[in-house]
Amino acid sequence: MKVSATIITFNEAEHIAAACASVAWADEIVVVDSESTDATREIARERGARVIVRAWLGFAKQKQFAAECATHDWIFSLDADERVSDELRDSIEALRLLDDERRADGYTIARRTFYMNRWIRGGGWYPDRQLRLYHRACGEWAGAHVHESVKMKTTSRIAKIDGDILHYSIPDAAHHHRMIGERYAPLAALQAFECGKRTSRLKIVTAAPLAFMRSFILRGGWRDGLAGYSIARFAAHHAFLKNVLLWEKQQSDKNVDRNA
Repeated sequence: MKVSATIITFNEAEHIAAACASVAWADEIVVVDSESTDATREIARERGARVIVRAWLGFAKQKQFAAECATHDWIFSLDADERVSDELRDSIEALRLLDDERRADGYTIARRTFYMNRWIRGGGWYPDRQLRLYHRACGEWAGAHVHESVKMKTTSRIAKIDGDILHYSIPDAAHHHRMIGERYAPLAALQAFECGKRTSRLKIVTAAPLAFMRSFILRGGWRDGLAGYSIARFAAHHAFLKNVLLWEKQQSDKNVDRNA
């Protein structure tokens, strides 16, 4: 069982060295870079990665392209702001020793996020299982604008593997706020609109408090103290902003129809 570790990047000079180091156990590292303007590509090459430059076409398409460029059939997909824990590395190494018949076609892995100087346990942020290790003949990346994931064939066997992907995605509150306002909420609204989903005045009013309650109370965010409260407040902001942006798209669409 030979494994290709794939990483997609854009201006990840701060993270790429550590990401590559955490998958040094892989048989190859493939970095698909979206025309970075910093030293991402040079650092990746220094860390032994094969670097391919490709214009940005979206998360799912970029990750699928990386898988298709890999030499080996087993793909381990890692984001540049993620690391492989020692336990996960050992679990994958043990898996590689098994006969083909004893392996599943894909494996889900828990992802643990570091936020406000602590590892988060609640708020729906852990275990946040991701299917990241898979045989590429059995699955491919899919997703429109946000929340891309590997879609496996219906006949595929999926199992869990021990260990965590360590996620260092949010350095501070200002960055968290920008992520929601500039990326996640707008893309989530666009995806919802394109899928035919619609919102209402009532949903706009109730989205934020319901999201806060789900994160902080129902999903145990309270266990993480101030960090959990912050996560819940940002979840509320995301829910509110997504619905407002979706409402604006609906109104714009109605105006187009009236003027047609």
